[in-house]
This record gives sequence, C-alpha cells and structure tokens, in this order.
Amino acid sequence: MPQSVRDPVPVLALDGVSKSFGAVRALREVSLRLYAGEVHALAGENGAGKSTLIKTLAGVHRPDAGTVVLDGRPVVLHGPADAREAQIAVIYQEPTLFPDLSVAENLFMGRQPRRALGRVDHKAVHRQAADLFTRLGVTLDPRRPARGLSIADQQIVEIAKALSFDARVLIMDEPTAALTGSEVARLFGVVRTLQQQGAAVLFISHRLEEIFALCGHVTTLRDGALISTEPLAGLTEDDLVRRMVGRDLAQLYPERHGEPGATALRVHRLTREGVFTDVSFEVRRGEIVALAGLVGAGRTEVARAVFGIDRWDAGEVRVEGRPLRPGAPSLAMAAGIALVPEDRRAQGLVMGMSIERNIGLTALTGPAATARAGLMARGAERSRSQDWAARLQVKYARIADAAATLSGGNQQKVVLAKWLATGPRVLIVDEPTRGIDVGTKAEVHRLLAQLAADGVAILMISSDLPEVLGMADRVLVMHEGRLAAELPRAAATEESVLAAATGHARRRAA
Repeated sequence: MPQSVRDPVPVLALDGVSKSFGAVRALREVSLRLYAGEVHALAGENGAGKSTLIKTLAGVHRPDAGTVVLDGRPVVLHGPADAREAQIAVIYQEPTLFPDLSVAENLFMGRQPRRALGRVDHKAVHRQAADLFTRLGVTLDPRRPARGLSIADQQIVEIAKALSFDARVLIMDEPTAALTGSEVARLFGVVRTLQQQGAAVLFISHRLEEIFALCGHVTTLRDGALISTEPLAGLTEDDLVRRMVGRDLAQLYPERHGEPGATALRVHRLTREGVFTDVSFEVRRGEIVALAGLVGAGRTEVARAVFGIDRWDAGEVRVEGRPLRPGAPSLAMAAGIALVPEDRRAQGLVMGMSIERNIGLTALTGPAATARAGLMARGAERSRSQDWAARLQVKYARIADAAATLSGGNQQKVVLAKWLATGPRVLIVDEPTRGIDVGTKAEVHRLLAQLAADGVAILMISSDLPEVLGMADRVLVMHEGRLAAELPRAAATEESVLAAATGHARRRAA
C-alpha cells in the first residue's frame, strides 16, 4: 500500500543486535529500521528469531551485542516499563489477560483513573474502555470477566490495551490469527488510521496476503540472521517464501487420493442449550471434514462437547458405534478420540513442564498408557517423546527444556505429538495452523493428509478459508449454533462457505 515519505531518522531501530540463550543463537547481528507513518512487516519461519526481536524492542530481553536506537539516540531498555515510557506498545501472539479481572480492569491494570483520596474511578475506567472498543468498532462489555472470552475477543482486548498507551511504535505479533475476515478488515482500518497519525507499525503475520495488503516494506529473518529488508512492491508471495525458508516450498495442500471407509464418528442431534442446537454429522475413516464458520458460531463448543469437556443436553455421540457419555473426556480418550485444542498454551500444554513430559502426559492412562501403578518409567517416557518429536520434526535445544522455550509452531507440534502418540481413531484439530509459519503449516497439512491416508477420521476446525478448501473432503458450515450447510469438496468455494457462514444459504446435503 502507499507509504508516506520517510523521515531520515527512524523512530526505533536495532543496529547489529545479537542475542543467545545458552547454545542457541536467537539473533545474529540483526538490524531493523522503523519509520514514522509506515507499516513494516517482519517475516520468517517459527524459530527464525522474530519473537526474540520483538521482546528486545519491548525491553523484555537486553541484547548481548548491538544497540537499540530511539529517535537517533542509543538507549538501554531495562524492562517493559521503559518501553512503555518510550511509547512502544506490543500486542503479543498469545493473549496474556488476568482471567478473574474484568475486561476494563485488564485494560488499565496499574494505571486506573483515580478519584479523591486515591480511590479508583470505576466509571472512568469503564467509560475509557468503552471508548477504545468503539474506536475498534467492536461490541464488548467492559464489565464482563476476561475468563471465558474467546481467543478473538482476548486479542481485541490486547489490541485495545496497546492503543490505550497512544503508542508511537506499535508492534503487532500475529494480531489477526483468530479473527474473522470482517474483524481483520476492521483492524486494518485502525492500523491505517494510526499510520496516518504518524505511528510506526511493525506487523508480524504468517498470512502472507495480509503482509502484502497492509505493509510497504518487509524484513525477513532466517535462523536468527537478517536475510533482507526491501520494499514489497515487485515481490511475490513465492519470492517471500523463498527468503523465509531458503528454498522453494512444496505444495501447501498435498494431493490426496483414496475413498473414505466406514463411519468412525457419528454425532446425532447434539444440543447444548444456548450454545448449539440439533447438530448432526458423520466423519468416516480416512476422511477430513472441515467445520467452518465465523468466530462464535459454536464450532469449538461442538468439539469440546464431542470430546466430553462440556456436557450436552440432548443428542448422542458414537465412535465406531460405541456411545459416549456427556462430560466424560476419559471415555472419549478410551474410545480413540484425540483433541488438539484451539488455545495450545492454555489448554494444550503445561508451559512450565518439559517437552518430553508434555508429550508423555497422554501415556499416564488409557489404551496407550506406559505408566504402571501411577508411575511413569523414565526411559519409556523419554524414548516415546524423542520418537514423536523426531517424527514431527520439533526443533528444540534439549527435550528436557520447558515447552515455553519453543516457538509457536513447535509448541503446536508438541501438542500434536502428545495426541498422535495415543494412536487415535478420531482426531479433532481446532485451528491446527493458527499462528504458525508457512513452512510449518505445509508440514502440518502433510501430516494430516498422511493420517487420513492411514485411516484416521479427522474433524478439522479452521477459520482459514484456503485451508478449509484445500484440505477438506467435505465442509460443514455453522451459523449461530446450527449447521447451515454441508458441502462436498466439489461444491465448496469461498462464496458458498461464506454465504452459509453469514446465514445466506440453507443447509444442503452432500
């Protein structure tokens, strides 16, 4: 998109910055320039060093070598408070809200407006929060607790929090990962407004089409090193992918052959009052069925009910003819269902626990158990974890390191490894490629295709329409808690899926 003429002095810059964590060199002599009134993209695979660079700009990490430069002067950011004082705001990839506080309290934590005698002015807090949401064009109650918010709403709160600082530099790490198309368009409008007001924006996204739509320049990292900084004008997505991965990428959506087998999962008239109603579908062995729809349509809630996390009020779930009881995940696991959740950090991993222990969690009980009398054999756990980490090509320094040390894409691989180690008959994957780079995305797609070829029945929930159309044998579209359409692969287009997701099409049997 058109950019304003650059001021000769960048608002914020890195000069030759290096950062290591033990033997891992996360950044190697990286330089970056952010100018007022520009949106600058940062591209690279998971593990390329993007998160370390962001945290260096945010004052979380101090570089081992090189300097941070603010308005042409070298500075030392001793912590996030220094970054905030410098009007640098960061929207991280994963929301970090306090679940038991209200939305408004999360927005103004530590800086609430005060009344006489130092009391918090709650009316002012709620009014200012409402003003921020109005600016974003969203409807969100400032008084409601953060607990229970969808990923999309949590991300909106994080965006509002960053905007509340009147930042001169706005760093956005995967802000659109869980947003719908209309929410993305609204966010882009806000970013362009900030750009027109002179803000410098660093935008990180694995959706390459977003980078080309919003940004003027791109800096690409690979394995912690700077590959290039260049204008996006004249580049293609293939050019950018080659810079990111160092090679031409194989087909993103693998070709699939073969006919589905017998029904593995049957959901009949499943209802949870106020959440979803009369949901019926089947998934056969060797088939990938996508559950599409807008955020809030009830897709994740159906998956949680099928797995037994949430109870249902009516209907039934059967795995290869075996009925499951509502609210019983252990029975679902015993029947061969695995669930890779949408929020990998909060629901899929124990972040402070080691990689091998996370992968080994599903071996404590159930058909794949290697524990005896409640005790896990240390050697068996390590062998199993190393095997699955190797199969999924997880990149780590030591398998005994905490899951929190991994990049987002490698965390997703660990969650997949944990569940694939159970040998599932039915695999439910909720947003399997949210927030991961294009190279890892291709690996996940290849893995899902291979699992289907091996006879696993896969129910895939995705907000990424190209992913839905590229991977699914059939597409089920939900709208306001009901199935609005069932489309065979040949009839599934962006237009037909969006029409059903927005309530403009009646359900059509495959």
